[in-house]
Amino acid sequence: MPKMIDLIRESAVPASVMRSAAHGALTLPSDEIVEILVYLSQHPIFGEQARLTLAGFKEDKLQPVAANSQTPSAVLDYLIASGNLRPALLPVLLENPSVPDKDIIELAKTGSRDVVVQLVGSSRARSIPRVCDELTRNPHLTPAEISSLASSSQVPELKPDQEAAAKEPDAPEVEAELARYQAENAAAIAAAEGKPFELAEASEEERGHLQSAPAAEPAKTVTPQAPAAKVAAEKPERLSTLQKIARLSVGERVQLAMKGSRDERFILIRDGSKVVSAAVLESPKLTDQEVETFAAMKNVQESVLRGIASKRKFMKLYAVTRSLTANPRCPLDVALPLMKNLLAPDLKSLSMNKNVSDTLRKLAFKMHREKTQSNKKSE
Repeated sequence: MPKMIDLIRESAVPASVMRSAAHGALTLPSDEIVEILVYLSQHPIFGEQARLTLAGFKEDKLQPVAANSQTPSAVLDYLIASGNLRPALLPVLLENPSVPDKDIIELAKTGSRDVVVQLVGSSRARSIPRVCDELTRNPHLTPAEISSLASSSQVPELKPDQEAAAKEPDAPEVEAELARYQAENAAAIAAAEGKPFELAEASEEERGHLQSAPAAEPAKTVTPQAPAAKVAAEKPERLSTLQKIARLSVGERVQLAMKGSRDERFILIRDGSKVVSAAVLESPKLTDQEVETFAAMKNVQESVLRGIASKRKFMKLYAVTRSLTANPRCPLDVALPLMKNLLAPDLKSLSMNKNVSDTLRKLAFKMHREKTQSNKKSE
């Protein structure tokens, strides 16, 4: 006898049975009910109810499904997707060999603080170099956790090509771009000078890290009784990148935004001074991967996301469009026009993302349904 999921796929059951299935009311084992609900979550009529039923499932019923290596890939993909993921299920999903590495890499890119903590503690996640690489860029990772990942030798803090580039003298195009930006924004830079350094959406740990930095001291006078070498050795300072940046003036931070390293750009993009964060987006050293990560960050100012959306060279990257629309920090007037460029699977994911506005979710659901029906007619 065919399984119920096969009959539903073939539309071989009446609408009343489909409706009962969407409510999870069929007398079947939990794993079969979950598989049916995941399939129905894409249905134009019963999809919304199926998603609501799945959201109401207790975690103790979903845990065996998430842990089973025989669970269909479509179900595992649904459970680990950022819009559906429950932190309590993540440990068993990470240890399930049927969950592909690409899904874990995606979580490392955009995961919340709870997700990041579990990824750092997972032996499987840390064994995937690309996961470690993406985790070091995730804004929810603490300095101590970044050091832990780097010391594990799974991934270097900078890739070899980036390290080499950092040692090279600044290219003429970087200097030219810096001069242009400084000239065009001279008034804004001057107006911001003298204001204390602030980090957008700084965590308690970051604020404590900044407060613990020793204050900058004026240079000491070298006398015969105090040789230069002795003065230098009197009070050695070990400052983190964040603490060093906090000591710079606005003008110096603008220069660093243009000429600095990847790690420095990841701090400066969150600079409380808009003229500094905007300079990061103008840097010729900025990579496509960095822009994609910035577009997904929830602890940057809205001006950064608007700046990304305003540049055609960035918006040619589909991943940037997808990240902006899924970012709850992205202004609605920026996200709405971008949705027409999303593919059907990403519209579906957005329609189930509870972190974005209701307006965005409803429109994504409508657009996904229209695209799905259009594709079916063309077939």
